[in-house]
Amino acid sequence: MLRSLHTAATGMIAQQTQIDVTSNNIANVNTVGFKKSRAEFSDLMYQVMKYAGTSTSATTLSPSGIEVGLGVRPSAVTKIFSPGSYKSTSTDNFDVAIQGNGFFQIQLPDGTTAYTRNGQFTRDSEGNIVNADGYFLMPQMTVPEGATNVSVAQDGTVSVMLAGETEETQIGQIELVNFINPAGLHALGDNLFLETGSSGAPVTGIAGQNGFGTIRHGFVESSNVQLVEEMTDLITGQRAYEAGSKAITTSDEMLSIVNQLKR
Repeated sequence: MLRSLHTAATGMIAQQTQIDVTSNNIANVNTVGFKKSRAEFSDLMYQVMKYAGTSTSATTLSPSGIEVGLGVRPSAVTKIFSPGSYKSTSTDNFDVAIQGNGFFQIQLPDGTTAYTRNGQFTRDSEGNIVNADGYFLMPQMTVPEGATNVSVAQDGTVSVMLAGETEETQIGQIELVNFINPAGLHALGDNLFLETGSSGAPVTGIAGQNGFGTIRHGFVESSNVQLVEEMTDLITGQRAYEAGSKAITTSDEMLSIVNQLKR
């Protein structure tokens, strides 16, 4: 009888994880470049009372056996790197989006390189192209003072129009990075990811070549969260949590009946 109490408890804990993951997805539905997560579960070990194939007579075998499961556990929370929708902003700023595979490179204050799909960039006081936290876009580029009409080509080439000139001047090129297993990246927060042993080493390339996506100036990539799917998952998790609590209540009532037995 106590087995059912512990088994139902593992189910409630697992559904709490499901609701936590779903809630985070919903909270970031409007976060540029956000990638949703998916909770994954595995059943726990089984208590074997009789193995399948056990002899039941001199000439017959048990066809199925008796194995009672002991619950469930969260096994992984996987990032889903499917593309989000693209929102047009303005070519007067540094908003860029990756249409396809790849990540932008960001230099953190300690010199570590982080990776992001958020292409909302701007200029700092010295003309360097940075993200919202002031971290440099790598390779580092500086827009000359007085430059106008900044443009970013689909291959990541960044050009500006300088005062008194009739042709654009190239100031750098945005390089993209990809990973063998993007789901293995460590989510740092602030739309940033770090390389891990599971993600594999970063592979650098030019946008539009060798499987890398193209860069679209004047667009940002929205979150890939679908509210309808998340609300469905939220309801499913809630009902499963309720069912687990009902199993605990039923087990408790059965224990109460046993405790009230008299000879």
